Amino acid sequence: MDTLSHALWGMGFFGYRRYRWQAFMVGALPDLLAFGVLFLVRMVDGSLTFGKPALDTIPAWTFVVYDVTHSWVIAGTVIALVWKLNRGIGFMLLAWPVHILLDIPFHSTDFFPTKMLWPISDFHIDGIPWSSPWIWFPNLAGLLILYSYRWKRRKGPYGERLHPDP
Repeated sequence: MDTLSHALWGMGFFGYRRYRWQAFMVGALPDLLAFGVLFLVRMVDGSLTFGKPALDTIPAWTFVVYDVTHSWVIAGTVIALVWKLNRGIGFMLLAWPVHILLDIPFHSTDFFPTKMLWPISDFHIDGIPWSSPWIWFPNLAGLLILYSYRWKRRKGPYGERLHPDP
């Protein structure tokens, strides 16, 4: 799934109580750590091109970072530790495993399959690429529904709660 959608799903599900922009960033963070750093490296060294790169042009460290940041094992361990220290931040961090959940069916084995149980297992699913219209448009519809719901439950013009959070 695209990084902006991940960020919006993260904020929509886990940033409605507190930590709104942090949930937005955590929703995007797995991709930003893998591909954002690669983008910056290529921008600095002058090798930046746009579009889907050939796999043999992507450095090995990008695959390792992708596997680490897209693992429920890693995410679950980090969230469990943080949850013990601060439940609010732990709740916001749940945007991370949702990012992984959304990537599992929407990455094919051809380009960065999501190994959700790494380092225990390299198991992955051959999914439908998120760029497919069959995925892209329902993703937009889902985001519209989620944010319409959140907007309806937002605070009134004077700060009063129109509807209490569940």
